[in-house]
Amino acid sequence: MSVPRTARARARAEITREIADAARRQLAESGAAALSLRAIARELGMASSALYRYFPSRDDLLTTLIVEAYTALGNEVDEAIDAATAPRAQWRAAATAVRHWAIAHPHEYALLYGSPVPGYKAPEATIAPGSRIPVAVLGIIGKAWGSGTLATPGDELTQALSTQLAVIAEQLAPGVPEAILARAVIAWTQLFGVVSFELTGQYVGSVDPTEAFFDYSVETMADLIGLRR
Repeated sequence: MSVPRTARARARAEITREIADAARRQLAESGAAALSLRAIARELGMASSALYRYFPSRDDLLTTLIVEAYTALGNEVDEAIDAATAPRAQWRAAATAVRHWAIAHPHEYALLYGSPVPGYKAPEATIAPGSRIPVAVLGIIGKAWGSGTLATPGDELTQALSTQLAVIAEQLAPGVPEAILARAVIAWTQLFGVVSFELTGQYVGSVDPTEAFFDYSVETMADLIGLRR
């Protein structure tokens, strides 16, 4: 049984949450590059010295926001995948979950997949949360390959690319041909490209509203990967 947290620990967790919430509001108003611990302290009525006891630096706060955003997005994708059955339906569900979360949380999405924050270098603590979605997608592809529902492309890869993809296969998708993984990376890139274009208004005046084009893109990428209908 877990030991109940003390009142002091609960209070610290609550203040930490309030700081993170204020930081997300600042992201929406000014962007990640302008994130300021002093401004957050003023908004919350705290002394700057008190806030630094929770987050010693801007980078510590950014890391928390990034990890929490990756975790929230990862949870949405996992739930969507679990609700589907066939691999192609799971790919569609995962892609749709990414889009819906991004539309609901555009500034956090930009923090994860937008321009790098000047002066910030993501620490190792962000790697595992940031890997959840690609690992989940590779899990779908591995399942499809294992069940025989994945078509094998006849692509010829360069030695350099083959070597890179062999590492991915060994770690995350044992047995899956490298040519399939290459197509999966293309599909992954396309997914976030479409979402990013939509969020930044790049489709206004063309495929806007974007949902029909997004659905078509997801199905086209499923075909590219080789996920059978």
